[in-house]
Amino acid sequence: MLRIGVNRRNITIGLPAPAPGEDRRFPLTPEAAGMLVERGFTVKMQQGGAAAIHYPDLRYQQQGVEIVDRAEALRTDMVIYLSPLSPADARGLKRGSMLMTLFPAVAADPEVVKTLLIKGIITIALDHITDDGGHTPFADILAEIAGRASMATASALLADSVHGKGILLGGIAGIVPCEVTILGSGIDAIAAAQSAMGLGATVRMFDNDAYRLRSALRQLGQGVAGSALHPRVLINALRSADVVVATDIRPLHIISADVVAEMKAGVITFDLTAGVRSVFPSMPKVDLGNASAADNTMDGRRVCYVNPANAVPRTVAMALSNTFLTMITEIFTCDGMTNALMLNRGLQNAALTFLGKPVNAEIGALVGLRAVDINLILQFS
Repeated sequence: MLRIGVNRRNITIGLPAPAPGEDRRFPLTPEAAGMLVERGFTVKMQQGGAAAIHYPDLRYQQQGVEIVDRAEALRTDMVIYLSPLSPADARGLKRGSMLMTLFPAVAADPEVVKTLLIKGIITIALDHITDDGGHTPFADILAEIAGRASMATASALLADSVHGKGILLGGIAGIVPCEVTILGSGIDAIAAAQSAMGLGATVRMFDNDAYRLRSALRQLGQGVAGSALHPRVLINALRSADVVVATDIRPLHIISADVVAEMKAGVITFDLTAGVRSVFPSMPKVDLGNASAADNTMDGRRVCYVNPANAVPRTVAMALSNTFLTMITEIFTCDGMTNALMLNRGLQNAALTFLGKPVNAEIGALVGLRAVDINLILQFS
């Protein structure tokens, strides 16, 4: 019997380097890229693209990946890029190609969205993709990493003997442990709580979604004190907290400058929400990939750490690789993106632009256009 397969040699996948100084995340490890090559895809990576995750170009070349310049990595059939695209990069995309990215990266610049529409790019928001069970695999992976990275960073910043407090997050026998206050009870909040508890900290969790909070507390056990977002209770918890982690809550709960002023000197604060608005608008933002105890001082200066995945970009690449392999193979097994969208409801939910039309309401509003129902387009494609 002869093996019959689909020839995908003409399908090219581009891996541009992350935006310098802004993002360190890279989507594929050398092994994952090599598996795509084995399956018949041509993978083109920008020279030095994986430097942020400490893999040299040679490791990718050994797996059959072509090392090219940025322009060639962008001129491929599918581009996987987790950072916000610049207008110049958007113009460099191949007409009618596919862009795999994250929703905040697209929503950051209306000019980029206009270019994606003009060039007929099929834009898929990885963090909006759902599986058959209604789960969001990419978003969940990034959320769990964010929660654990925040606690690992908090522990290091608190222990800094020069600029930090020089204390352990969990303390020791005879010393009261640090207090961690978490807003929200989703995957990222649970991951942060588990890490904090493992280090011996006292954890308080707040959420107005009683069902989600109850589920989180069941999973975490008796070591976490859970509460609704009662203003007085929350303010008291924020006053005594050594670490504060804000995650997505609907509606978003904003911590005012007056409340921030009552928080401890040297408190370590994280905003893990993905929206444009900040939970702590009075605090300057510091990328977690560049975190330093010198940012937060004991004389009252406070900052809010964001973008936790930048602190552990190699973990991000390893965690995302398996999911990418499955998804990309499924897309091209369906003989193209249009057929994949027809057959996969989870991909339909994640589409932002398709054949020159905005198919997501938020993206459409960003450029002053009404979003089109993607099902209508697919029926006539």
